[in-house]
Amino acid sequence: MTVKVIDVPEARRYEATVDGGTEVAGFSQYLRTSELIAFLHTEVDPAFEGKGVGSALVRTSLDEARGAGLRVLATCPFYAAWIGRHPEYADLLYQSRSKVSD
Repeated sequence: MTVKVIDVPEARRYEATVDGGTEVAGFSQYLRTSELIAFLHTEVDPAFEGKGVGSALVRTSLDEARGAGLRVLATCPFYAAWIGRHPEYADLLYQSRSKVSD
């Protein structure tokens, strides 16, 4: 099975299709600024669960974030868990620089 992932900026989401089809098998919603991309929600159609669609969405979107020099805020639990299992992407995570005063 071949998963193709594209950014659809007007919908603020990445979409995945399978085997050259046009049906959206899954998507990841995001908010983007000039410095940060926040992944909010990911859904995979039940017919495609367990077939790598979610992983393809995350990997493609994170690779594109890296290429664009964006920090990543993994608000979506799927993204957070995936990055936890793939530490080579942990350097993309946004780190708050706020200090707590005594």
